[in-house]
Amino acid sequence: MSAVIEALALSKRAGRATLLDGVGLTVAAGEMVAIIGPNGAGKSTLLRLLSGDLRPNEGEVRLKQRDISSYAPRELAARRAMLSQHINVTFPFTVEEIVLMGAGERSAREAGSLVDATLDEVGLTHFRERQLPTLSGGEQQRAHFARVLVQLACGEAEHGSGLLLLDEPTSSLDLRHQIDLVEAARRRAAGGTAVIAILHDLNLAIRFADRLVVLAGGKLAADGSRADVVTRETIRDIFEIDAVVHRNDDGVPYVLPQSMRAAAAPR
Repeated sequence: MSAVIEALALSKRAGRATLLDGVGLTVAAGEMVAIIGPNGAGKSTLLRLLSGDLRPNEGEVRLKQRDISSYAPRELAARRAMLSQHINVTFPFTVEEIVLMGAGERSAREAGSLVDATLDEVGLTHFRERQLPTLSGGEQQRAHFARVLVQLACGEAEHGSGLLLLDEPTSSLDLRHQIDLVEAARRRAAGGTAVIAILHDLNLAIRFADRLVVLAGGKLAADGSRADVVTRETIRDIFEIDAVVHRNDDGVPYVLPQSMRAAAAPR
């Protein structure tokens, strides 16, 4: 399938610090990619560059064969949707109003059925009249996810396969809702969306994506299938822990972390 997003030798600096160093990445329509790596590896910086929120010091991001910096804000919003890591809403918007914001200029009548379906998908139908600040952190996260899904759907209705970017989307969610969110993202990919997510839970990342991108020290350390990337050696080198890697009946790996002392022991 055709590339939706391409990162060409991206580098980003903040003062004297190098946040990203020559990172390249291409994600096609219908592909699910999880970005993993230790804290400070450059994961969120990469996602913000891919979204167009940041500009690189070197390199280029191309969204649908076009330099992402050439899009006007409204054009960009119609082609990519991003769920950021931290979103603070203090105004007393209801859940329904927040989700409807994803529809842009469409009226509540035009987008009503989409909003209804998305609220049902994230399990917030009965919370639609609640003011967002009164909800738990996890419930607020699900409301923002619904808003992003509505934005994505509206954009794809006009422009075809879009880009869904998720920055640690499960950080406030319980186990059930983590899996629900991951499966919702998988459904979008099955429909042709290019999906990229930062995930700290390795096993969730393995479940989420058939392809894993590993960052370490601002550089691309690995990019490949979960079977190729998830090895005891890679986990030791990148995360500085020892781990046992098992495989289930269909060959999909899963990780059981051990200890840092084991990782520090001579090989």
